[in-house]
Parts: sequence; structure tokens; C-alpha cells
Amino acid sequence: NNPLGPRALYLHRNGADTGYRLHGTLEPWSIGTDASSGCIRMFPEDIIDLYQRCPIGTAVQVLPHIADQAPASTPVE
Repeated sequence: NNPLGPRALYLHRNGADTGYRLHGTLEPWSIGTDASSGCIRMFPEDIIDLYQRCPIGTAVQVLPHIADQAPASTPVE
């Protein structure tokens, strides 16, 4: 019942905890909405996979949300 879901990656800058996390969620329907305090929420299976791939010290670059600025595309079925 951890609100961070099954895993959490803590983000540090210059050796200090930023307070931000990459983490899972118990409310997957909330992903993509303004429902966090700045953390990046992921589906449980995705954060488990990412957690296994990222050793301590892995560099992380967080980019601004640009989906609203992207050109329209045709969905692929």
C-alpha cells in the first residue's frame, strides 16, 4: 500500500536529495494528470523495469512536457 508504488528512484542534484522521484502509483488512472507534487509517476510494470536498469548514479534528464506542441499524427492500430 505504498503510495509510491512498487519502486521509487530518488533524484539528487550535487549530492543532495531534490525531493523529486520517479515512482509507481497505486492510482494508474491518474498518470498524465496534474495529480502529483512534481514527481514523475509511472505504471507499476514500467517503474519496476526502469529500476532494474538504472544503477545508483545514473544521470537523469527531465524534459518539459511537449505533447501539446507536437504536430498532430495519425494513430497506428
